[in-house]
Amino acid sequence: MNLQRVLTVAVLLGSSTSVAVEPPWGKAENLGQRMLLEATSVCTDGKGHYVVAVPREETEDLEERLFYGDGKELLVVPRPPGFLPGTLFMDPRFFNRNGTPDYQGTDLRVHSEVSVDAKERTCSLRCGERKVSLEMLPGTAARELLRKAAYAPNPQKYVPHALLRDSNGTYYYVDKGFTAEESRNFRVFIGPRGDLKPQKMTNVVADSEGEIFTTKKGQLRLVIDRAQTPVWIENPRKEVTLRNVPVEQNLPLIYNELGVYTGIRLGTPCDDQ
Repeated sequence: MNLQRVLTVAVLLGSSTSVAVEPPWGKAENLGQRMLLEATSVCTDGKGHYVVAVPREETEDLEERLFYGDGKELLVVPRPPGFLPGTLFMDPRFFNRNGTPDYQGTDLRVHSEVSVDAKERTCSLRCGERKVSLEMLPGTAARELLRKAAYAPNPQKYVPHALLRDSNGTYYYVDKGFTAEESRNFRVFIGPRGDLKPQKMTNVVADSEGEIFTTKKGQLRLVIDRAQTPVWIENPRKEVTLRNVPVEQNLPLIYNELGVYTGIRLGTPCDDQ
């Protein structure tokens, strides 16, 4: 089973780290698997954190991939979209002002990166604008760690879906399940910046015309048709007009300032930096 298929299965199974993932070299039973295992680099910050960089293998139709963890468990780091190298990963908690805001539709300013030079045996980590030097493990030590480690899907459970606010600065935020199976599992948060509170959901309606998230306090209506204005309804007599805040352009705000994801781990090499 190739790595792309393994990761697809992992995503479909869910984000719980209790679900095992087969590493790209499998059990290293044949020559190709053993060669891939030996070509994989393991870098550490010397504090018990390890980044695993799997090289691109054209013959096996494998793209570059990253894993991250404590050495005992290594988590899948989600690949960037499109044809971007797998050494890049999105982590909106860290912002790179010098990054390209629109590279083939992707905002590289919210992407961090692992740099590996297998020939020179050097590696480093960039989280936003912060750079961290890493030490590459010797081949024998690296293979021992890779053979003994358990592999698991990325631990993220939710991703941003929609962000709105009213004229008083109250935010209305919706996220959804991280995996394909959980993508219709929505949550709603309401409140001022830094203090958004989760709302108890009673019903969700989603179709081609829009979405209605019903809570005990009212209805947050998100309409896909841009001609329609989203509103918050608490009762038939109270309707608050909301303004759409583009999610893609406000990921650092969502992850760092709203308070919804305070202290959360994204399963990336920047978790401990």
